[in-house]
Amino acid sequence: MSETTTLDAEIEAVQAEIDTLPLTTDDEAEAYRVRFLGRKAGVITDLFSKIGTVPPEERRAVGQRLNALKQAAQARLDAATEALAGDTEAGATDLDLTLPGRVPAPVERGSLHVLTQTLEDIQAIFQSFGFAVARGPEIEDDWHNFSALNFPPDHPARDMQDTFFLEPPPPEGRGVLLRTHTSPVQVRVMERQKPPIRVIAPGRVFRNEAISYKSYCLFHQVEGLVVDEGVSFADLKAMLTAFAKALFGASDGPAREAKMRFRPSFFPFTEPSAEVDVWWADESLPGGGRWMEILGSGMVDPNVLENVGVDSERYTGYAFGMGVERMAMLRHGIDDIRLLYENDVRFLKQF
Repeated sequence: MSETTTLDAEIEAVQAEIDTLPLTTDDEAEAYRVRFLGRKAGVITDLFSKIGTVPPEERRAVGQRLNALKQAAQARLDAATEALAGDTEAGATDLDLTLPGRVPAPVERGSLHVLTQTLEDIQAIFQSFGFAVARGPEIEDDWHNFSALNFPPDHPARDMQDTFFLEPPPPEGRGVLLRTHTSPVQVRVMERQKPPIRVIAPGRVFRNEAISYKSYCLFHQVEGLVVDEGVSFADLKAMLTAFAKALFGASDGPAREAKMRFRPSFFPFTEPSAEVDVWWADESLPGGGRWMEILGSGMVDPNVLENVGVDSERYTGYAFGMGVERMAMLRHGIDDIRLLYENDVRFLKQF
């Protein structure tokens, strides 16, 4: 059999394949293009490379047949590509992109975290009592976090085991740190605003403490400050009693009766100072429950007022501070602070 006859047979076989291969999808069209029209490994390209084996007098006719074969292959590919594009455009007109997506199960609605709920409730209560909300930086300096608040240089709270220092404390450095309470916000308010002052300062605080069921390295506080003429400890007690009844009295938690007591205590920035407890009702405990601390409070120390330029002979004030996590745990009967940060959906769904 001559080379011409062999090449003619191959051309006829390729022509038959071109006419019969399905081109109904984009993948099939791409496979067709690579097989027949690919420049390096295409079947037709390979046939063109064999023209040199044909006798010279027959090469013109064979070349014409290969050109016709290539044109036929390209024409079928073009027709299939146009048809597939038309199908896509037609389908697109039937699709409303503004419709919500279809999912196998209903989309669950999100809700506020229990800490956020508690914080917002605390803020709402104090705002109803006429308090403004003040905020400040989470990265503080030694003056606002300690010195202005009457912390002596050797106070244990300045030690590394309690405080995240970003720069060494004085005299080695400036004492830049992650604030350990929101009391610095009160200092900043008194520095820029003359009495009367009536504010709360909510926000995150940081302590260099081991994580356990009752302590965490990050938590939230709400601190309050009132400075005016004639402010007394009786005003402080009346305000905190009203607050406890508003927060816990409407709760179904173990502290719902809002039974409370004041205990003498010590804080560097208040004098006298007191801690406030609420009664945690629990029938499994002797006596039917136990006292749980919710906040610290006291009359603003005159040294603190003088440090920020407030006349302590004319003005007095009270301050208080509470942990939002402790409030949430008391309110809902949560016994492990870590549950508030693990983000277990089964736990969060309860709130």
